[in-house]
Amino acid sequence: MTVVLNQSFTGISIGAVLLLIALGLTLTFGQMGVINMAHGEFIMAGAYTTYVLQKSISSAGVSLLVALPLAFLVAGAMGALLEWLLIRRLYTRPLDTLLVTWGVSLMLQQLARDVFGAPNVQTAAPDLLTGNISAGSVTFANNRLFILGLALLCVLGLTLVLRFTPLGRRIRAVVQNRDLAEVSGIATGQVDRITFFIGSGLAGVAGVALTLVGPIGPTMGTNYIVDAFLVVVVGGIGQLKGAVITAFALGVLQSVLEYSTTVSVAKVVVLVAIVAFLQWRPQGLYTLRTRSLA
Repeated sequence: MTVVLNQSFTGISIGAVLLLIALGLTLTFGQMGVINMAHGEFIMAGAYTTYVLQKSISSAGVSLLVALPLAFLVAGAMGALLEWLLIRRLYTRPLDTLLVTWGVSLMLQQLARDVFGAPNVQTAAPDLLTGNISAGSVTFANNRLFILGLALLCVLGLTLVLRFTPLGRRIRAVVQNRDLAEVSGIATGQVDRITFFIGSGLAGVAGVALTLVGPIGPTMGTNYIVDAFLVVVVGGIGQLKGAVITAFALGVLQSVLEYSTTVSVAKVVVLVAIVAFLQWRPQGLYTLRTRSLA
């Protein structure tokens, strides 16, 4: 029983990391249908923001707290700039957006190597997040609990924005029917840019969280981008609820399989399970209801 509980917590913590990364993709992929391969590099930007801050702020706890909003702004600004420079010209050409953003991701990786060097770097975690908490025979790592709390906080914040703010109403209107929203006076281009800013900013926050569980390197985002897309597709395009359920389900499944097999075998089995699920339900867990006639 202890093993099951420990592995379940490990799976939930893996799911929290996936959720943090997939939240931004859910927003941008759901609204604009853009396959943004540079999303992983926004994660990298958030992680390097933490690294740079720790060079000037000696306290690891303070630098982490400052890094969270700053990484959101840095990654969000990068995403908004990418949308304004390139993506807005390619909205009707999804394959081109994939290729262009992939090229941008390679350029950003090289830029990171030029600025910070090719070897991975490490940040110091606050003392509060380096230990464990035990409840009976189950052990909870503090850094994993922090990431879980951060992921749930981001989900709550995004839900509140989408449901109860004028910006959220405009985003939902554009998702449901872009043409109708445009003729109703909504500046869809501006909504797209703000959405891209928020989605990319959330990737930056994910990058800060990842500094607590691993090293920082130019290709760190690439290691997570495929899994994040799988979460978005299985959960249903643009479906926040689906992304939350899928992220935790995949995390627990992967954790259980890793315990009984190996990491590589677990990855393969999870991928096969996803392919089988999509054969049965290609629209994902939840379907977006729109007023579009298309």
